[in-house]
Amino acid sequence: MERQSHSEVIDAPIDVCFETIVNFEMYPEWFSGITTARVCESNRDNCEWTVAYELDMKLKVLRYTLAYSGESPSKLRWRLVEGDVSDVEGAYDFTALDGGKTEATCRQAIEVGFWIPGPIKRTFEKTALIDSVREFKKAAEARAGS
Repeated sequence: MERQSHSEVIDAPIDVCFETIVNFEMYPEWFSGITTARVCESNRDNCEWTVAYELDMKLKVLRYTLAYSGESPSKLRWRLVEGDVSDVEGAYDFTALDGGKTEATCRQAIEVGFWIPGPIKRTFEKTALIDSVREFKKAAEARAGS
């Protein structure tokens, strides 16, 4: 799997960024394409969650479940449990910056499990990653009141 990466500076403190990204039930409100996000298991004290998603890809709705583990407020990692894709793994790393800002870096690798020409697949994955990080940025900044 090819890993993609994208970073953004967010006008919100690190704890707000982490709380925004682990508020899984709100993903359909601000992540385009996600129509359902249901927390199946939650252990907030240990920063562990299992979340089932439905993602509308226009031609097909993908259903998948991810297991998350984190270190509040600086890291969140995920991996595929089951679903319509072959494999997913990724992470968000948050770094506190001066002025109450946060650098958020998302790294993700997806193996969809069906053939897509290489250049199209890489372009789609990179564009989807950038869009999702920018959508997260807007949600975190709104939560922070920025």
